[in-house]
Amino acid sequence: MSKETILILDKDLHTQWTLRMILESEKYIVLAVDTIERALTNFQEFEVSGLITEDRIDHADMPEIIRELKKDFPELYVMMLTSENLEEKEYKKIMNAGIDDLFLKPISTEKILIHLRKGLRHRKVLVQKKRLEQRLSEMRSNRNIQEVALSRESLSQKNHLR
Repeated sequence: MSKETILILDKDLHTQWTLRMILESEKYIVLAVDTIERALTNFQEFEVSGLITEDRIDHADMPEIIRELKKDFPELYVMMLTSENLEEKEYKKIMNAGIDDLFLKPISTEKILIHLRKGLRHRKVLVQKKRLEQRLSEMRSNRNIQEVALSRESLSQKNHLR
């Protein structure tokens, strides 16, 4: 079974290294970057299952960036880490953007792994659901094509008998 790819987006190299060691020990494929541009490039080049990011990167509106990412990758699991206690308004903004889990640093290794596994299980269910819906749609489309072909054949036979 292939493990999922996790992207770490954090300016702090120590945090990147620590998360990489934790995740690689669990056999995840880990990509670690420190800029939003590099992160977005990775989304184009790899199938990223999960994103672990800090809440503030280069003064960017991270909730808005996550919201846009979720439009293209709705199954993406997102864990956000912050070193500040957030006001209720900021918390709501972050959670409404599609972040799955939000934690105050420092966070325990065990919590990271528990929530990551839970989030990736949920992602897997969403991906399977999407595939089944696509297959069902294809089956319906094929059935409609077959019905049209049978109707034409039946009509052709009736016209031929006249």
